[in-house]
Amino acid sequence: MATIQDVREIASRFPEVYEQSGGHFGGSTWRTKRGMIIWERGPSKTDIAQLAELGRTFPDGIVVGIHVGLDAKEALLESSPGVFFTIPHLDGYPAVLARLEVLEIEVLYELFAEAWLSRVPKRTAAMWLEEFAPDS
Repeated sequence: MATIQDVREIASRFPEVYEQSGGHFGGSTWRTKRGMIIWERGPSKTDIAQLAELGRTFPDGIVVGIHVGLDAKEALLESSPGVFFTIPHLDGYPAVLARLEVLEIEVLYELFAEAWLSRVPKRTAAMWLEEFAPDS
């Protein structure tokens, strides 16, 4: 299963991605000039309180937020609730939270690639797809 080092290694394969430390709650963030792709996301006091009101808890272990479309978010939450989850703070926002320790590296790579494609110029995305996308 995936680790933060896996995130770093995957991020290193994509142009225009850089890591920032001290992001959300002190964790690392991987982003482009156009926005975040994936970030470490621990719970805030508000998150803990809101989840408690819902009868839920924030999971142990390393959690990452991943920029995804709203449709993809719903599909991920429905198909893999043991891996992906959300919190009230992310309602209406195109991101899902993932428990890194149970996220398969291949799925992490695919989600990173999709998020990256939405955060780079079209020309950069097209050149990358031409070189690295699997044949259809």
